[in-house]
Amino acid sequence: MFSLFARAAPHVPRSTVLTRNVQFSVRFQSTVTTKPKRAPRVLPSFSMEGKVCLVTGAARGLGNEFCRAFVQSGCTDLAILDLKEDEAKDAATELVASACVNSDMTPEDFNVIGVGCDVSSELSVQRAFEQVMDNFGRLDSVVASAGIVENYSAFDYPFDRIKRLYDINVHGAFFTAREAARNMIPQGGGSIVLVASISGTIINIPQPQTPYNASKAAVRHMAASLAVEWAKKGVRVNALSPGYMLTKLTKTILAHDQDLKKTWESLTPVGKMGEPEDLAGAIVFLSSDASKYMTGSEIRIDGGYCLI
Repeated sequence: MFSLFARAAPHVPRSTVLTRNVQFSVRFQSTVTTKPKRAPRVLPSFSMEGKVCLVTGAARGLGNEFCRAFVQSGCTDLAILDLKEDEAKDAATELVASACVNSDMTPEDFNVIGVGCDVSSELSVQRAFEQVMDNFGRLDSVVASAGIVENYSAFDYPFDRIKRLYDINVHGAFFTAREAARNMIPQGGGSIVLVASISGTIINIPQPQTPYNASKAAVRHMAASLAVEWAKKGVRVNALSPGYMLTKLTKTILAHDQDLKKTWESLTPVGKMGEPEDLAGAIVFLSSDASKYMTGSEIRIDGGYCLI
């Protein structure tokens, strides 16, 4: 295409002809359009693409949110572990279905499995990891998220329930981390995240929960200890400590006790409880190559609760 102008436009290449003492300029316009360059939207090291991930206690709650964060960050190979296998499988199906909404991805692009696992049983954990390794052949990122909390005064806490709590929260985290490391070391390493809590740092009020608090303090120190033990083997171990989060279970509890919710919010500097998705960035950071020089550390996400 070209256009004729009575006067020459400055800085425009042109060819000039004289006709009847009138100067005409010819400006040629290219029909070729240049595709605009697109800068990367995220730091590549945060991508979970190509990584095989495993999350315990992932059929619901924070564990399920961690799975969603991994998928949203590019993970297509994922194992969801939970006590009831049918619930774990249902969670896997639902996660894939939601990942395909408004996306070019199809269910065939994902390999997300649900596996039944009682983390309080060493044998159950070993069998679950064997099943995962048989399916994927490797493990890159493992999150030990399974845990329970109960509120009894110290004098009234039944021993059988104390034992159950420690079997899940402490022994379960240890069994999960140990099996993860056993499979990661031969492949050159990986990332393990133990989900602790602010309860491992402060004393929650007004609810009495001494065994739970002590269990989460154990998980924090466990992460640091294992990090040192496995550092030269390429396995990183870090802890994630959430504050008061509005999970579905917490919402159900607080629906019957609004005064408790007000107390927790009044003790939190930001003045509100956290949403489960507030943990997404941290879990992806700890599990991805973005934190490859980080081990034995703790990320606390609590709206400032532990500062005062």
